[in-house]
Amino acid sequence: MLWLPVAEGDALDSYELCIVGAGIAGLNALVVASGYLGRQDRVILVDEHARSGGMWVETYDYVRLHQPHPIFTAGNIPWTLGAPPSHLASKPEILAHLQHCLEVARGRLDLDERFGWGYAADRAVDGGSEVTLRSPDGRDEVVHAKRLIKAYGHRVAPNRPLALSSSQLRSTTPESLDLDAIRADDAPVWIVGGGKTAMDTAHHLITALPGREVNAAVGQGTYFARREVFFPTGARRWWGGTPINTMLRQMARRYDGTNEHAVREWHLATYGVSPTGEAERSFSAYLSGQEAATIKAGLGAVEREYLADAVDVDGGTQLVFRSGRTRDVPAGTWVVSCTGSLLRTAHPYEPFVANGGTTLSIQMRSSVTGPFSSFGGYYLTHLLFLGKLGRAGLYELDIEDLQSKASNAVFYASVSLSMHNLGLVAAAVPKKVILDCGLDFDRWYPMHRRIAGSADFLRNRVRDIEHHRRALETVRDRYDVRCGPVTA
Repeated sequence: MLWLPVAEGDALDSYELCIVGAGIAGLNALVVASGYLGRQDRVILVDEHARSGGMWVETYDYVRLHQPHPIFTAGNIPWTLGAPPSHLASKPEILAHLQHCLEVARGRLDLDERFGWGYAADRAVDGGSEVTLRSPDGRDEVVHAKRLIKAYGHRVAPNRPLALSSSQLRSTTPESLDLDAIRADDAPVWIVGGGKTAMDTAHHLITALPGREVNAAVGQGTYFARREVFFPTGARRWWGGTPINTMLRQMARRYDGTNEHAVREWHLATYGVSPTGEAERSFSAYLSGQEAATIKAGLGAVEREYLADAVDVDGGTQLVFRSGRTRDVPAGTWVVSCTGSLLRTAHPYEPFVANGGTTLSIQMRSSVTGPFSSFGGYYLTHLLFLGKLGRAGLYELDIEDLQSKASNAVFYASVSLSMHNLGLVAAAVPKKVILDCGLDFDRWYPMHRRIAGSADFLRNRVRDIEHHRRALETVRDRYDVRCGPVTA
């Protein structure tokens, strides 16, 4: 990154806080900050998109939340949708709620919104950071901020069409999927990928185009947590199901840094569902039994292979898999790239806390909350304003590096990380911070069940932290990844 020099004597616009990113992590940071700052305090919010919403702005139109909508929010801001609590919100509904969260925060602060602007660089100076921002027309501007939050989250990027050698196939993405064009003939569809995006796409095609040939190349396969187990409806909320926080504690207590296979077998057998058969991976996504059955019944061929290319050979067309196997497909076949939008691009390392505890970075190279970046925006911002961000003993884990070295360990190590650090956060913040977290999965359940879960967490917190620490350090040594405590 290039630093834009500031001429001596130039006055910079000054802010109490600069937040880079207006997705779910950045909006949680903004809402939390609004509880510490006042109406007169200046905050600047920067995002490269034209509006708030982060990844939800660019993602595919048929996406839906895979959890009940009330527990997907910023801070503790309730939805105004008026739908049943179990409703899985659509893309327009999600964007509307995130915009509502921004409007609530806007009423509490002197907010300077820079949508369409990018972040270029920052450097530590006395009293905070100087941050270089880039306008839509390429002009750079430097501002001063007492605190800086870079809320990158998972850095989800839209899929790109696969570059295939064959001239006979049609390569597309979920973001540009055109049902009318697909409906115009009877050519088969091949979905490339086995994760949430792939299963969303399979379900969308199978239900919208009944009888159409839909196939999938799923690699090692992905299994999902059964939604109805964690979010039962009706009276079962009082006595049935398993709260997600309970499952996460169970998983982290089982994982010792070496036994990914055993933990996967337990998790899949106890809570999992896989519509594409045997599966090796999971990463915090949910699917109902009915959705899984629809996908399983509607899919034709399922290849446990990675697609390498498609080529034209002797007047025909073949899919070429990484193993060297091939499969003939007719001309005109659609290939939909659902190869994953998480941990796909390399990024430079930066610590989650820097500059004397005044700079917070929420991303996957020094993750603190594992797969739950929204919790990072919420809890870490509290620690930032309490002056404890670099003093709470939190561990960071380079999830991006671990993904490249041991993808089958990422989910379990990430859960251990989040459980380790949540135990430390609980000791560092006022109880009200925990109670006010609108993201808390256990809010789905009535109070008596939430109290039982909290009691288990508190009763075993010290012992669990020590176990999770040992597991994380085992992962660090086993895979040579950055993992450990960071101080400002």
